[in-house]
Amino acid sequence: MPFNLPILLTWLRIVAIPLLIAAYYLPADWATPHERNLAATAIFVAAAVTDWADGYLARRLNQTSAFGAFLDPVADKLMVAAALIMLVQLDRTDALVATIIIGREITISALREWMAKIGASKSVAVSMLGKVKTTAQMIAIPLLLYHVALFGLDTQKIGNWLIWIAALLTLWSMGYYLRMAWPEIAKRSGDPG
Repeated sequence: MPFNLPILLTWLRIVAIPLLIAAYYLPADWATPHERNLAATAIFVAAAVTDWADGYLARRLNQTSAFGAFLDPVADKLMVAAALIMLVQLDRTDALVATIIIGREITISALREWMAKIGASKSVAVSMLGKVKTTAQMIAIPLLLYHVALFGLDTQKIGNWLIWIAALLTLWSMGYYLRMAWPEIAKRSGDPG
């Protein structure tokens, strides 16, 4: 397993997941509800920054690797899934939204793995639609974690609008990826291997 700065940042993102969850389980005399929200938001935003930084550094320092390319999206999906499950538990988002987003991530990850196995991974490369979905999601989640008004803006309302937009874009992008992969799926549908 290679180890370099971009991979370290990716591992830090994975380590941040239990910290994000733990922020909401601190004893009541250790942190106020607002302090918990602030801590969870800061952890999530820091993780999102490392997501950008690890990719940038991997390219800039010429430290890209197959392991890093595998681990990076896994870390992203784990962090988003943990945050969404926490938001459902806190009653700040709907379980349907979390199910759509997490279900899509599992489906597309499996599809990409299968397409890579058959040598057709370019058919399901990341699209602009996927990037827009991720942007909406990465803005919505911190707003929902923060939960209180910020500069007079209702973060809960804005976050909910954005997370529903992200869920709709999630379904749209899943349809797009499945359509791109369909020729390979149809060609191999009778193939038992």
